[in-house]
Amino acid sequence: MWFKNLQIYRLPAPWAFTPEQLEAALSTNAFSPASSNELLRQGWDKPRPNGGLVHVVNNQMLILLGTEKKLLPATVINQVAKARAAEMEEAQGFAPGKKAMKELKERVADELLPRAFSIRGNVWTWIDPVNGWLVVDAASPAKADEVIKLLLKAVDRMPLESLRVQRSPVGVMTEWLQADDSPSGFTVDMDTELRATGESKAAVRYVRHTLEADEVRRHIAAGKQCTRLAMTWESKISFTLTESLALKGIKPLDVLKETESSTRNDDERFDGDFMLMTGELSKMMADVVEALGGEAKA
Repeated sequence: MWFKNLQIYRLPAPWAFTPEQLEAALSTNAFSPASSNELLRQGWDKPRPNGGLVHVVNNQMLILLGTEKKLLPATVINQVAKARAAEMEEAQGFAPGKKAMKELKERVADELLPRAFSIRGNVWTWIDPVNGWLVVDAASPAKADEVIKLLLKAVDRMPLESLRVQRSPVGVMTEWLQADDSPSGFTVDMDTELRATGESKAAVRYVRHTLEADEVRRHIAAGKQCTRLAMTWESKISFTLTESLALKGIKPLDVLKETESSTRNDDERFDGDFMLMTGELSKMMADVVEALGGEAKA
């Protein structure tokens, strides 16, 4: 298994909170399927079918937030309510008022909810208590916030902070493109976004396109700055660094795929891949922080 997106947070290193303590904390909100009249249910689920709520490999912890959401579009509710309202108008001789219509929609929603389709979603979180990382596999900060909110509710006084660096990712990425250079251990790939800082918000995106240094410099000279930059770390992992310090589009390259576990046992393969992923990503995140001037301490 490999995380696709990294929303990165900081814990004290080492974080002296055991898997057993975390298991007990999460168990107060363990996931269970939504009842027929619930629109949304969230809770902590088992990362592995026969395991606990905290899966541990080589001191690295893996937890899973499960979500079940009923699909009940407003258009469907409005359509049924409109038909009911027409029946009421025909029976009583006048259309239902604003308040009656609101109550009708609420009744229709309650009637349709037990028959609504459910969709399941999972958000993975990796905790490295040795090096003090907490990483949520989420494309958006809002999705990561759902995990963090429930985690802070479960773990009293959890010493969690957002990752902060000494230098702005936008400024540093722009400097790399300006100098046609990259930090030690990294190469710049062929995807980037340059965005104007003024009112126009004009943007130029390169997708699988060679970044011509002179052309990029002209955009920078015109006031644009780099907000996204595709990079490769140590010829092992490709990713996109964003202005918010999220790492997106994580992809292990062939050199790592060759070392992935080939055992036929699912549990051993899962653990081997998780150990490989956490070992490499922990080093890569440390190098990204270093390339951005080091960590900014409060």
